[in-house]
Amino acid sequence: MKIGIVQLEPAKGNIERNIEIHIDWIKKGINHHTALIVFPELSLTGYEPELASSLATNQNDKRLDCFQKLSDENNIAIGVGLPTRNLDELNISMIIFQPLKDRITYSKQYLYPTEVSIFTARFNPIVLECETEIVAPAICYELSNKEHYEFAAENNATVYMASVLNSVNGVDSDLKKLSDIARNYKMVTFMANFIGESGGYKCAGKSTIWNDNGEMIKQLGDKEEGLIIYDTKTREVLTTTSRVDR
Repeated sequence: MKIGIVQLEPAKGNIERNIEIHIDWIKKGINHHTALIVFPELSLTGYEPELASSLATNQNDKRLDCFQKLSDENNIAIGVGLPTRNLDELNISMIIFQPLKDRITYSKQYLYPTEVSIFTARFNPIVLECETEIVAPAICYELSNKEHYEFAAENNATVYMASVLNSVNGVDSDLKKLSDIARNYKMVTFMANFIGESGGYKCAGKSTIWNDNGEMIKQLGDKEEGLIIYDTKTREVLTTTSRVDR
């Protein structure tokens, strides 16, 4: 199964422009028969907590129909990041599109301390059956919580998929944690991160894939947008990068 992660620089608070950017990268994944492609945390808005309330929506937002159409027509699952509302709660979420299936909203269960005053954690643990793999989505700080990755392992996940905003100050620590998760729980592990600036952070890039021995398969740089595709069957890796000209 071919799985892709995208590293990008988001347009701050501009959902429509970010949708266009996402579509470009998804089409690159489709050209290589990717079965699953995942973007960084809050990828459709950028990581902008102070804007989240005004930008929040839900999985049925008509602007997202393009992702369902791409999924249905090209047999690809897609995970994008978006602030969502659940009644009076504001959540950090990943909207998951699967071919000819209902959309899923997975919301962050373990919040970073600075997020607690704005967002609400939502307990909705999931793993996804995706072709030959069982995929456990993780949103940023969740990868620092043992309960999260142990749930994934206990539910037979073969892939641990971390969608993050990671700063230059925090990235090395999280790279070590994810390598350890991959090795200790025998899951192929992915981290999709931003470049540029978002939410006042200088983003580190370095989106990475590890095999189930915790060994790094591929890592992007800190200034390039890119797509890494890993075939879990053949273990082949394909990388497409581009300089940011926005």
